[in-house]
Amino acid sequence: MNKKILIAASILGIISIILGAFGAHGLKELISVESIQTFETGVRYQMYHAILLLFVGNSLYITKKTKRLVFYFILIGVIFFSGSIYGLATNTLTAFNFKTIAFITPIGGLLLILAWGFLLVDFLKIKSKNDN
Repeated sequence: MNKKILIAASILGIISIILGAFGAHGLKELISVESIQTFETGVRYQMYHAILLLFVGNSLYITKKTKRLVFYFILIGVIFFSGSIYGLATNTLTAFNFKTIAFITPIGGLLLILAWGFLLVDFLKIKSKNDN
């Protein structure tokens, strides 16, 4: 599972950098400044969660079950959250109206929040040497 998580983290990170460069340079002339800022929000959240997956894949403090849950919640969450933001920010460039699926943005956000919540629960269960 750790290898799968680390590979996914690397792929999300690579795609984040590519999309960030595309947003900064390729979209500059095509969409509004506000839309570029929206696009960059998607890129940022994708990169944050790529970095989180690197941590999860290398941590000894997270149970296997939680790693699996966090992995899938982050993967689906990034696709829903960042993916829908990319679509919404570039909506004027496509024939598809991404506003019709804008409801998946908060679902993606909720999945990302849940991933962090599962990590919190695992961390709260850690027994330190000083605990009685």
